[in-house]
Amino acid sequence: MKIEHIAIWVHDLEKVKEFYIKYFEMKCGEKYTNTKKNFSSCFLSFEGSSTRIEIMHKPGITDLGGEHSISFGLTHFSISVGSKGKVDKLTEQLRIDGYKIVGEPRTTGDGFYESVIEDSEGNWVEITE
Repeated sequence: MKIEHIAIWVHDLEKVKEFYIKYFEMKCGEKYTNTKKNFSSCFLSFEGSSTRIEIMHKPGITDLGGEHSISFGLTHFSISVGSKGKVDKLTEQLRIDGYKIVGEPRTTGDGFYESVIEDSEGNWVEITE
């Protein structure tokens, strides 16, 4: 068994797509549009990996809570970039480009080296070595 994909509702499909392509070197499949349901989506993937992120848009989807209120459900997802140096470099580039750094690069109590950032729509992404 494996996780095939996770799905995220987004306000701006193109902006989110470009964020993950630019910072995480993801590839994007063909955009799917269902005009009857006023729905569009696309799948993002990493080179050589079958795990994907589906980003979806439909007018009328509303936010669940306030500014990152704690609630049950998906809190964040993690992307491994391969080394501590790459965690540091990518975190700093995101800071320079104006993205919020939720957690500075550090080694956690359970031994992971990570930072936590917000993507272009405020979703938390853990960047690990």
